[in-house]
Amino acid sequence: MATEEENVKRFREAFQKALNEIGKVIVGQGEIIENVLIAMVAGGHVLLEGVPGLGKTLIVRTLAQTLDLSFSRIQFTPDLMPADITGTQILAEEKGNRFFQFQHGPIFAHIVLADEINRATPKTQSAMLEAMQERSVTVAGETHNLPTPFFVLATQNPIDMEGAYPLPEAQLDRFFFKLIVPSPTLHELMSILDRTTGTYTNSATSVLSGDDLLSMRELARAVPMASHVREYIAALVLATHPNSPNAPAEVKQFVRFGSSPRGAQTLALGAKIRALLAGRYNVSYDDIHQTALPALRHRIILEFGAENDGVTTADIINKAITTLSTWDKNTLKV
Repeated sequence: MATEEENVKRFREAFQKALNEIGKVIVGQGEIIENVLIAMVAGGHVLLEGVPGLGKTLIVRTLAQTLDLSFSRIQFTPDLMPADITGTQILAEEKGNRFFQFQHGPIFAHIVLADEINRATPKTQSAMLEAMQERSVTVAGETHNLPTPFFVLATQNPIDMEGAYPLPEAQLDRFFFKLIVPSPTLHELMSILDRTTGTYTNSATSVLSGDDLLSMRELARAVPMASHVREYIAALVLATHPNSPNAPAEVKQFVRFGSSPRGAQTLALGAKIRALLAGRYNVSYDDIHQTALPALRHRIILEFGAENDGVTTADIINKAITTLSTWDKNTLKV
């Protein structure tokens, strides 16, 4: 039976192998790619936000190539209907007998790229909720299970761009991480030019299977977490609630709703995976801090006046962390 050290080593090697393979195609975006892989190991969905042309779709496509899993792409448009995602009943005929048969939609894949997800109407967005949470879809009263593992990797344009609809809060909460894709630096842009305007044709190959991901997920969930670390996660999430006695003044002033319990679950799982990547079999506060921004930024709803004052959810999260920097559970108000 393998030791903890051997399991951690294999976990890190498998994770790094996937990162290296993706790096053959994608220039830069190391933090984004690492966080997407962390979310997939945890079994969660990811929302990538950025202006068009930053390679969000290419990141997801390349990631799918590194995993031996089925892949499907859905281009979200204003006229997309729920049945275009989930599938529908069609009339079939066999040996003179007619019957209704379910035709699977593109959601039936291990990895689903929901491209420009916020360009579809709220009615269509609702079709994704059951799939993301229950890993199943219901059509004509019949429930159909989705493949295992199942991931939605969605891209969206900033909400102030033309033709974009805001995602419902309930759907946002289903995303494990929300990641903001930055523009490339000067050197990264030069590398992109070399790779896309010359003879460079390297592509990614499959290095991990679905079973590998499930094994990595099982190991991550087994990482122990001390009671004071669990309490710190709970305290951090509660510090984002304006009605909490431990909330900073900025939270009370600018936040309408704080993070849901899913935020705490995301912090715990993400921190466990970061601990393994650091070669440890225990979770530290630093693991939680590195996970906090992508885990909580989309789960905090600001008051309308926050934008006028230049306050973002990142500011709120950083303030909550700063407030708890000298954290002592004995000083918390309960």
